[in-house]
Amino acid sequence: MDGALHVYKRENSRFWQCATYLGSRNYRQTTKEESLAAAKDFARDWYMERCVEDRQRRRGGVSLLNDPVQPLPAEPGPPFDGRRRQAASGPSFADAAKAFTDEFEVITLGERNADYVESKSEIIRLHLNPFFGDTPVQDITAGKVQEYRVHRQTSRIDPKTGKPKKPARSTLHHEIVTLRQVLKTANRKGWIAALPDMSAPYKTSGKLEHRAWFSPEEYKMLYEATRERTKNPPKPRWREVCENFHDYVLFMGNTGLRPDESARLELRDVKIVKDESTGERILEIEVRGKRGVGFCKSMPGAILPFERISKRKGLKPTDRIFGKTPRDLMNTLLDELNLKFDRDGHVRTCYSLRHTYICLRLLEGADIYQVAKNCRTSVEMIEKHYARHLTNTIDASAVNVRKARPKPSRKSTSGDDG
Repeated sequence: MDGALHVYKRENSRFWQCATYLGSRNYRQTTKEESLAAAKDFARDWYMERCVEDRQRRRGGVSLLNDPVQPLPAEPGPPFDGRRRQAASGPSFADAAKAFTDEFEVITLGERNADYVESKSEIIRLHLNPFFGDTPVQDITAGKVQEYRVHRQTSRIDPKTGKPKKPARSTLHHEIVTLRQVLKTANRKGWIAALPDMSAPYKTSGKLEHRAWFSPEEYKMLYEATRERTKNPPKPRWREVCENFHDYVLFMGNTGLRPDESARLELRDVKIVKDESTGERILEIEVRGKRGVGFCKSMPGAILPFERISKRKGLKPTDRIFGKTPRDLMNTLLDELNLKFDRDGHVRTCYSLRHTYICLRLLEGADIYQVAKNCRTSVEMIEKHYARHLTNTIDASAVNVRKARPKPSRKSTSGDDG
């Protein structure tokens, strides 16, 4: 902010503070954040709020954002129902959403994945605008945000069960993040004085659960079933689809790619090389996903399915190897094998093949840092969601330590001879 905003930490405090000087006044505020990056984000929003307040004060203390609504003149027709007119209420959420999408696409050009940028527009079009569209941005409160959460949990009905079809927790999280970004845009433009509290009022206990994966026996059952489908497809014209799916399962189980990463994978991104450290032939993959461009070294078992599908499709360097993720075929096969859910009730999907790769590598004793680096994730994520349920990650020799007990001293028994 051109040196006008400062972020610092006090002695004996784990939280970062922020401070600024505006209109002959000093402002200080704790960010309640221990991470510097999160503290900077908080400080920027807080600084913009102080700027709006200072501008309003310099205009004579008149709040442009909170002017009382003047009564409307009587008009012929139905009586006035007490709701504000758009002209008197200021910009609507739809106006803020349009301003956000116009800015976001330009500012993040080349820095964020194109699909991620497009997903923001889809969330606004499908979910946020239908609910908030005509609502003035200054009328969006913490209660209104909570109403949206309830609406998303109950608005869709599953035709099979007749019960509400709830969105996944991550899906709702992405929608709330997008809502916050739209309101931040309105805040920067001076349409609202501050952002409402958007935190969930009833938080869960934060219990960490492992990701659904296939045990070695289950993974073997899966790829043997896909192999059988290549020999005996349900319909003869589906043979090539079944062969591609069999290669997909083996490829994913030996590389640990995310489904979206494999969907973007092109032939020119993959090279067959001889690994110097092991002497085995493996794949070197240039991965493009949500973390940008990364790299992956596969297991030797990924080479054969890669060669088969490349030859079968006659791929050119710019052609995608797999394309669309085969979700429907995976769900059908998992239902047939009774593998759709693990013992804890977690749903298995194509993503579970990545989880399987990570777990199998840890079961074989691979270094957790190298696995994290190869999968373009963090050691913390692996420890939380994968290594927690693998027994071999616990060193029994380090746990089952027994302190040596001192041997009881024998009392000397000397007899009298005389």
